[in-house]
Amino acid sequence: MTATVKYDQVEVGQELEAVDYRVRRSNLVMYAGASGDFNQIHWNERFAKMVGLPDVIAHGMYTMAQAGRFVTDWAGDPGAVVDFGVRFSSMVVVPDDDQGASITVSGVIEEKLEDKRVVVGLVARSGEAQVLSKARAVVQLS
Repeated sequence: MTATVKYDQVEVGQELEAVDYRVRRSNLVMYAGASGDFNQIHWNERFAKMVGLPDVIAHGMYTMAQAGRFVTDWAGDPGAVVDFGVRFSSMVVVPDDDQGASITVSGVIEEKLEDKRVVVGLVARSGEAQVLSKARAVVQLS
């Protein structure tokens, strides 16, 4: 596959429209099974509160994956992401209700590089909290 976004069609400072990703407890259980991370803070409310958390929290890597999903959906090709990194800066608290939580991811083209690559700066929020910091992806465009 090749990225569907053309290098000549993006400019530094261009904003990528925000996308909301819903997170429910069932997503965390499925992620735990896929990743092998069964830490109780991600599924057991009683345990999470016992260790001082406000409630069950999403896996940091699950949150990072939503930012990665944002970039690959934008680029149109998962293989177009040649570098990706974040720092975890806050928790995504996931209540046990029909709504769960929301992770909102947005981006901006920060730099155009040689070889039709761009640096995409990402912002991920849950409520008022910025849950990822220093989130960046280098994407190979067509």
